[in-house]
Amino acid sequence: MEIGKTVRVRRLRDRAPVNVIGCLGKTGVIQGYKMVDGSGVGVVVKFEDKFATWFFEDELEPVNA
Repeated sequence: MEIGKTVRVRRLRDRAPVNVIGCLGKTGVIQGYKMVDGSGVGVVVKFEDKFATWFFEDELEPVNA
């Protein structure tokens, strides 16, 4: 997963706040990476509404558009 690529949120591993659950199925652009305690690296995704949060790579899928 590279910065600037478009991705879709396909699932969530863990419980999440309502605003993150609302991202399921939405597409956004990778803005960067985040170190995650004990689980490696997360991917920061920014959506059209300017909301940004991080996800694990396996929660995202590339969008070919």
